[in-house]
Amino acid sequence: MKTQEVLLPIGEYVIRSFCPEDIDSLVRHANNRNVWLNLRDLFPHPYERHHAEAWLRDLQQMNPVTAFAIASSEELIGGIGLHPQPDVMRRSVELGYWLAEPYWGRGIATAAVRAMVEWGFSNLDINRIFAYVFGWNPASARVLEKAGFTLEGRMREAVFKDGRLTDLFVYGMVKEATP
Repeated sequence: MKTQEVLLPIGEYVIRSFCPEDIDSLVRHANNRNVWLNLRDLFPHPYERHHAEAWLRDLQQMNPVTAFAIASSEELIGGIGLHPQPDVMRRSVELGYWLAEPYWGRGIATAAVRAMVEWGFSNLDINRIFAYVFGWNPASARVLEKAGFTLEGRMREAVFKDGRLTDLFVYGMVKEATP
């Protein structure tokens, strides 16, 4: 990758740079309908090896790299990233994250979000981090709330996924309000 390696401890897990050795666990954990249901359609389902390989190639073009693996000592168990916004929103980034289903409900996502917020505000020229949550995913909303995000709005029936409409909740945090 073009940038320095990132390693952020989050309890017994870490946020770290992706590496080629992540491909097998990335395919195994990302190829899960329950994970896919809570992500944008850009995240494919089924998730196959060629998707993981393409993702690692895309990361090599990212400058700076702002997408990272969430990992145990053995393997990748999820992903987290800050996605820069264009034009007048250039001081804002969108936070996105996913975690392998066997790791849900353990506080890992909340710890990862907290660490990523701190890293983003310290390393990027931004003043705002925001995240979207689908209406059927209250667990993700709770992750953001526990990490210090504020519910900023609700867009009614803004998401069409898997043949269903749902609301889209917007959560945000500005730099001076960082916990």
